[in-house]
Amino acid sequence: MVRVVPDRPTSTTASEQQVWDWLRAGLDPDDMLLANLRLTDEDKDHEADLVVLLPDVGIVVVEVKGGSVWCDESGWWQRSRGRDKKIDPVTQVRTTKYAIRDYVARDPRWGRRNHVAWGHAVVAPYSDFPDDWSTPDCPRWSLHGRRDQADLVERIRENARRAAQGKPAPTYDDVDLIVEILAGRLPTSYDVNAEAAERAAVADRLTQEQATILQVTRLLRRVEVRGGAGSGKTVLALQQAKELTRGRGERRAERVALLCYSIGLAEYLKRQVAGWHRKERPAFVGTFEEFGRQWGVEGGSREDSAFWEETLPRLMGELAAELPDGKKYDSIVVDEAQDFADSWWRPVLGALRDEEEGGLYVYSDENQRIFARFGRPPVALVPLVLDHNLRNTRQIHGSFGPLAPSRMYARGGDGREVRFVACTADDAIQVADDEVVALLDEGWDPANVALLTTGHRHPEQQAQTERHGHLGYWRSFWEGDDVFYGHVLGSKGLERAAVVLCLNEREPRDRARERLYVGMSRATDVLVVVGDRAFVREVGGHEVAKRLGIDS
Repeated sequence: MVRVVPDRPTSTTASEQQVWDWLRAGLDPDDMLLANLRLTDEDKDHEADLVVLLPDVGIVVVEVKGGSVWCDESGWWQRSRGRDKKIDPVTQVRTTKYAIRDYVARDPRWGRRNHVAWGHAVVAPYSDFPDDWSTPDCPRWSLHGRRDQADLVERIRENARRAAQGKPAPTYDDVDLIVEILAGRLPTSYDVNAEAAERAAVADRLTQEQATILQVTRLLRRVEVRGGAGSGKTVLALQQAKELTRGRGERRAERVALLCYSIGLAEYLKRQVAGWHRKERPAFVGTFEEFGRQWGVEGGSREDSAFWEETLPRLMGELAAELPDGKKYDSIVVDEAQDFADSWWRPVLGALRDEEEGGLYVYSDENQRIFARFGRPPVALVPLVLDHNLRNTRQIHGSFGPLAPSRMYARGGDGREVRFVACTADDAIQVADDEVVALLDEGWDPANVALLTTGHRHPEQQAQTERHGHLGYWRSFWEGDDVFYGHVLGSKGLERAAVVLCLNEREPRDRARERLYVGMSRATDVLVVVGDRAFVREVGGHEVAKRLGIDS
């Protein structure tokens, strides 16, 4: 029996169904019969009632017209349900034929093949036409009336031969390929990146809804917004800086600084602000170190803790006190403020035009204190709490939930279970690399994947830092299209859809629990934890081990 697509078409008229039945019953097994083929091009929407594909013969696009159909000096007519209407079946079927033929020819799968024979036909199964009837654009052999239905299959074959006009007939493989092309231009498949993008869009919307908290702070000048990982603190900090800069209602526009500690987060903040209107951009965006550099303070070695804890803040404090009023700020917004040392807050406050009443808006997560600094602003702040996790899937949030300082409510949607891969600390880098390869094989875009270590840095991170410097390395986080290799110490405020967390420490160190919390919470959609079971039990406790499937 002839091959048909679809198996049983939904015909709009009884005449179309009857012609389909006749052709289906009479065509050969190698032939193809398509019904209700719709196609849209730049000119119009097309629909072919039927397409008959005959290997080694040709292709015929068929227009079916039911009721009484006739042609007089004024053109074609059709009477249906007692009403006459003007029709043009020949132009209709010819236009559709060319649209289908050209669509097939443009498909890359057709390649360099030549045009094959395409013809067209009008079938009016209930109307009679004289044998010697003909018009210039519709010879009798392309018009099939009531008396022609008994021989319709052979007439369609002859129709195809005559329409060929010297063009080659399609082979069996040509017919299969044409059907494949007409079934859909190119095959698509499930895309893990698309699901992650949708989840990120939902999180963005929820974060914007949460921005109503800024209405509460409108009349407050000293505020600390506390929230766990994934609560949208950074987005709110950006929005806070924007609203203070542009002014709102009766509130005047302010000169604002937006600060953070890490280079990676600062790079993100700068990129976000760069897309705003110039009247919304804060006067300064960057790290604490860059904040001092604008006043002429030179940076020091990153390994010299005395410089960062004592020398740098002292120099900045001295220079801040001497700043003219035009160089000072009305408000300062600090993101990931738990990374600031006690000594850093003096130059921050000294940079305010009004140290007593100037705006200070602090965004922090006490459980992400992974540096040996325990500084807090030496001023009273009104605390506000964000207790909803918007960024991580429920499964990821559940895995690191026991590490959080307070209960948070998961609103990030469902995803796959967090996976733990057991290995020694010495083997963790190699095993983590294998897991990255598995994610890429699964279809993840490399730009959505990160490998984070808790112990020594991955060799690729070291190589990139040596090649590009610290700033260039962090720019690759946002500009690159490859897997990102980083360390939990520098990843706060940053995230990737798919993260492989590499626990490559032999023994727990200071603040190991906080580093585990930071690393696990960087993944929004997929989290793979690689390391030693005993290390997880010791650092994360029984509850985290249980949620990772280590302890039952």
